[in-house]
Amino acid sequence: MLKAYKYRIYPNKEQKEQLAKTFGCARFVYNYYLAEKIKLYEDKQESLSKIDCNNHLNRELKKELIWLKEVDKFALTNSIYNLDTAYQHFFRRVKQGKDKTGFPRFKSRHSNRLSYTTNFTNNNIKIDFSDNKIKLPKLKWIEAKVHREFDGKIKSANIVQNSSGRYYVSILVDTEAKDLPLPKVDKTIGLDLGISNFLIDSDGNTISNPKNLHKHERKLAKLQRQLAKKQKTSNNRNKMRIKVARLHEKISDTRRDFLHKLSKQIINENQVIVSEDLNVRGMVRNHKLAKAISDVSWSEFTRQLEYKANWYCRTYVKIDRLFPSSQLCSHCGFKNTKTKSLSVREWTCDNCGNEHNRDINASRNILQEGLRMLA
Repeated sequence: MLKAYKYRIYPNKEQKEQLAKTFGCARFVYNYYLAEKIKLYEDKQESLSKIDCNNHLNRELKKELIWLKEVDKFALTNSIYNLDTAYQHFFRRVKQGKDKTGFPRFKSRHSNRLSYTTNFTNNNIKIDFSDNKIKLPKLKWIEAKVHREFDGKIKSANIVQNSSGRYYVSILVDTEAKDLPLPKVDKTIGLDLGISNFLIDSDGNTISNPKNLHKHERKLAKLQRQLAKKQKTSNNRNKMRIKVARLHEKISDTRRDFLHKLSKQIINENQVIVSEDLNVRGMVRNHKLAKAISDVSWSEFTRQLEYKANWYCRTYVKIDRLFPSSQLCSHCGFKNTKTKSLSVREWTCDNCGNEHNRDINASRNILQEGLRMLA
């Protein structure tokens, strides 16, 4: 299986200069061949393949622009391949009648997030776990925080400078995980996702919403006001921009850490996991709840449950988003349409007399529907 391991790296001054050159050259090659593709399509209704672009780069463009030879050749080739993927996706969306934005966008030199990808060949990518160093093409050995070890064949590396100015490398490895699959357990669970509480499961357990953005919102607003007052293109503005970016990064890291720990715990403890297929894109159109829904990250959580279930041989099921989980009695199946209103938190079934908590009852109905679908 292919698995990526992400590490923070600490390049020195010379390595930062080389990274800046590589980021710039990868962006230039992407924009150059995007312009060529657009021009050829508009003039002759023809397209350049990624092989044609790469051959032209190596045989002609590098002779004309000698500075392209100073950087990692795989970074330029992968930039062309990424462009070809974006270009093919554009035409696929056009055929489906979904695309209204035109051709892929040109990469801006003013972007605060920079990246490139390089391939493994002739041991040009190495990791020294004992000495906390990573070797990359054209950069030699870089100091890193190697907090996770792995066994396997390295396939590629993606180097990123994020908006806060920090550098990271993601090593893609073809590996066989030693802890897979997990031993089977005789337990199933249904999950009802919410905002006031992050989730309520069919066993009655409640996980509170950490509200990561809300905790830092006042400080973030203060920093953004200070940023707005700085003169554009000034050094002080850039310093303040980095402060804002680092706070956003802290919020994002805290949220991701919470989601990973919770999703792994659920996968470890349960053989079958069932949740709703939520229409998050439609829900964020409600301007009163959009911020809270974006902060809670339901889509990322269900994505993690899905791929971790595949890794560890668990079963993850999404039930239909139109299933009335809040309206049905989990004991007898009676449908109470009065519970459509979110203000109804507790209700008693008119048919069997069972008293229900709205969220616990919904999670039990979600579990029952998921098991029915599996059966």
